[in-house]
Amino acid sequence: MSFKKGDILLSQPFMMDGYFSHSAILLAELNEEGAVGFVINRPVEILVDEIIPDFPDFNSIAYMGGPVSTDTLHYVHRVGELLDESIEIISGIFWGGNFEQLKALIRQGIITPDDIRFYIGYSGWSEGQLEGEWEMGSWLRADFDMNFIFNSEPEALWKKILSAKGENFTIIADMPSDDLLN
Repeated sequence: MSFKKGDILLSQPFMMDGYFSHSAILLAELNEEGAVGFVINRPVEILVDEIIPDFPDFNSIAYMGGPVSTDTLHYVHRVGELLDESIEIISGIFWGGNFEQLKALIRQGIITPDDIRFYIGYSGWSEGQLEGEWEMGSWLRADFDMNFIFNSEPEALWKKILSAKGENFTIIADMPSDDLLN
């Protein structure tokens, strides 16, 4: 299986890993050294402006992007043409960019919470690790849809994407997660 930037990784339905169970991950970077992604369906109950000193008032919650470098904050957005140094993940979706410029654009009301998602930490794989996990059956792949990040209820996102993969997956997605332990 070859992956590409912008793919969505879904944890397989019976994954028992406490961190990645029922997770949906946007792959933001792939190269010969490995991969970087962000769990897009794990909101935390803290506003971004409560995490970062001198950040403008901004009514946007943070998400737990992954278990790696949880002392870092990343952002995925759809305003790459406004932010210098943004990295395009897939058409219309960007990662990062000039942080001081971001704060100024937020203060001016040009960037709103509907344009951007913030992630604490990230999910990372070393060279060959993601492919190995794929071969072991840990992940399913899905095509990206901008609505996954900006117009979906995060808690229902894994089930929504899994159900869209077809009838057998719909049945599994509808199972209560506690039943997976029986």
